[in-house]
Amino acid sequence: MTRILITIGIILIIIGLAWPLIQKLGLGRLPGDIIIEKENFRFYLPITSAIIVSVVFSVILWLLRR
Repeated sequence: MTRILITIGIILIIIGLAWPLIQKLGLGRLPGDIIIEKENFRFYLPITSAIIVSVVFSVILWLLRR
């Protein structure tokens, strides 16, 4: 369990450091991401971005297990 938590933490740190590059690629502002903006309210639901991240993560894990 400890090894899994450390691995997840390292992955989150890498994603955090790569976030400026990820934003330049347009991830988070794709068609299909739901953004509702009002005067004092902003709701953001990144459906398409989450699907893409999930597929990429699944492929990486699949390749590592081979």
